[in-house]
Amino acid sequence: MHHVFRAIFYVKSDRYCPHAGARAPGQAVNTAGVILCGGLGTRMGGQNKAFLRIAGRPIIERLLEVYSGIFDEIVLAASDPKPYQGLGVKVAGDRYDLRSSLTGIHAGLSAVLAPHAFVAACDSPFLNPDLVRALVQMNAPDLDVVAPLLDNGHLHALCAVYSKRCLPHIEAQIKQRDFKIVRFFHKVKVLTVPAAVLRRADPNLLSFENVNTPEDLARAEARAALGQEP
Repeated sequence: MHHVFRAIFYVKSDRYCPHAGARAPGQAVNTAGVILCGGLGTRMGGQNKAFLRIAGRPIIERLLEVYSGIFDEIVLAASDPKPYQGLGVKVAGDRYDLRSSLTGIHAGLSAVLAPHAFVAACDSPFLNPDLVRALVQMNAPDLDVVAPLLDNGHLHALCAVYSKRCLPHIEAQIKQRDFKIVRFFHKVKVLTVPAAVLRRADPNLLSFENVNTPEDLARAEARAALGQEP
């Protein structure tokens, strides 16, 4: 038996509105916010990146400030929930004993009540709320993924919106130990958003800067010290 999967890649930039929030009246798609936490942080000497400080504030605190202004439902997805219990939000543990961003997306999507979730990583200190709102507003009930497409052709899967309809495809992929997130995208309906559209919300695309190494952390601290933040 042959299965036909929907694979649609298109852009509706006219749906972008920089001043409306995810709670705006009449919004068609109920969306939660998920933060992926608990990576090994091997390049940071084993430090938990969520609690690295930029300008004196942990990255996770900065992200929760962005999320709390946009989403009514927030979930942290973590392999070990314990470090995050005091943050005042729901924490979902991984359902598979395999640590990866894909298992984190699975845990977060499984835990949220909303049919869709915006997902970002805990090492993104400069996530721009306008960019998050833009991606959420470009979503539609029949879409499964809304993902940024950067100038270098990279599809950014860790600053994207996912539908719960992705879960069976994610589960099948995890069971095959294939952790490349975009691998299942051809099986679902995807909206890609090019950098030219993203820059309307985040001119310098700082939302896509991650802190993976001590050098990244030093650059982020320098940027924050100069006031170069969203």
